[in-house]
Amino acid sequence: MTTLMTVLGIVVFVVGLLFSIAWHELGHLSTAKLFGIRVPQYMVGFGPTLWSRRKGETEYGVKAVPLGGYIRMIGMFPPGEDGRISARSTSPWRGMIEDARSAAYEELRPGDETRMFYTRKPWKRVIVMFAGPFMNLVLAVVIFLGVMMSFGVNTQTTTVSAVSDCVVSASSPTDKCPKGAKDSPAKAAGLQPKDRIVAFNGHRVSDWGTLQKDIRATTGHATLTVVRDGHEKTLDAQLITNQVQKYDSKGAPIKGQYVTAGFLGFTPASGVVRQSFGQSVDRMGDMVESGVESLIALPGKIPDLWNAAFDGAERKADSPMGVVGAARVGGEVFNLDIPPSQQIATMLFLVAGFNLSLFLFNMLPLLPLDGGHIAGALWESVRRGLARVFRRPDPGPFDVAKLMPVAYVVAGIFICFTLLVLIADVVNPVRLT
Repeated sequence: MTTLMTVLGIVVFVVGLLFSIAWHELGHLSTAKLFGIRVPQYMVGFGPTLWSRRKGETEYGVKAVPLGGYIRMIGMFPPGEDGRISARSTSPWRGMIEDARSAAYEELRPGDETRMFYTRKPWKRVIVMFAGPFMNLVLAVVIFLGVMMSFGVNTQTTTVSAVSDCVVSASSPTDKCPKGAKDSPAKAAGLQPKDRIVAFNGHRVSDWGTLQKDIRATTGHATLTVVRDGHEKTLDAQLITNQVQKYDSKGAPIKGQYVTAGFLGFTPASGVVRQSFGQSVDRMGDMVESGVESLIALPGKIPDLWNAAFDGAERKADSPMGVVGAARVGGEVFNLDIPPSQQIATMLFLVAGFNLSLFLFNMLPLLPLDGGHIAGALWESVRRGLARVFRRPDPGPFDVAKLMPVAYVVAGIFICFTLLVLIADVVNPVRLT
């Protein structure tokens, strides 16, 4: 059964991956056709073609390697300075430029002169290239919000899991009560496990974040309204100051840092709680911010990734994962000892996270990524705008093909990084707990 569920999880993730890729390319395809650009091919995957069918002027198909996808638009690059599509050169760098330019005109047919990508205004090209990543962002937002508002997320609640016996500083090397330690305010007040706190000092509370802030801002007498055995009960507590764990703006504990604040002395229970629309949007914003921070920190994680792949070092929980690693995690999701509804929610979160990563990664202003083409179109718009302001001749379209040598270098770096992640995912994978 474990093997079957693992295979099922991998299959579900791969289906979600293929849908995400197809959804991304659909954004490019639909906007390209909207602006009259001819698109000969729409493909999901790379390598040998498994299935294809031509409809109208476009061939739609699926290829063997589900690591990406593409649409082929004619005239991605303008002709060279001499007006020719290609003019072979002995220079390897120049050859890269001319090869890329030549490939953009491979399927040029009579009447296509006005249907080439580079002939469209810069703002239209920006829309075509942005539409793919934007589709991934839309899918990520819809899944994240849908899961949080319908299935809920595992979070700390106002229900009491355990009550501290005594007052111990958070920085103390032990949580055991030292001799002569005072009872915690929660124990002295009669708070019990499974009590659900619904009000603090007469103000109703429904989430742990609000209750925690109220407790930390209070010293001295306070009233707690709890639900116990289905009935509300009011308890009197005398809060004291104590050294407690410090948290960042997202509610995550900061390792090794503490603050002095009001102290009650109990551990909140965790549970799956449905989020409101506002709470879901806030959490989504935190995820986007974390995604950006992770992308910026990516180069700094390469040494740890290398050590995990080749030196047997511990694979960190926030280590970058590739498609293989994510598929393995997907296989583990359906073996977690959690309710089926939460298994589904976790899998959906995995697919949504993949789409959010696709959006952020593709927006990098580097060729061959979509963001590189967007940057080229924006620079062309600025250059032409400046020419109009200073009454200079129109400089014409910006030749993105001239950046292809840089694009090959960037692509080479991406390929090396992908191989490193693949090796780490195989020999030392990230595992769910």
